[in-house]
Amino acid sequence: MRLDNFISDCGLIKRRTVAKELAEGGHVAINGRKAKPAHDVKVDDIIEITGKHHIVIRVKKLMTGRSVPKDARAEYFEVLSQSPSADFDM
Repeated sequence: MRLDNFISDCGLIKRRTVAKELAEGGHVAINGRKAKPAHDVKVDDIIEITGKHHIVIRVKKLMTGRSVPKDARAEYFEVLSQSPSADFDM
């Protein structure tokens, strides 16, 4: 699954276009390396999103459809750390 699709479909970023812009701007890393929007996300990858807010997650499961319901998001990723002011919609 594409990186920009994963972080938008699971609710970390509200729109895929914003997720794409963050990755293109160097604000998204997978396993410590900056990643492009089309980078393939795999289970157990560590994704770090920087910028206005900072969050680090571990991918637990990949979605088969689109947009994960808010109450099911914990099935897909685990938050390892985040900035105190992060207001991601989780």
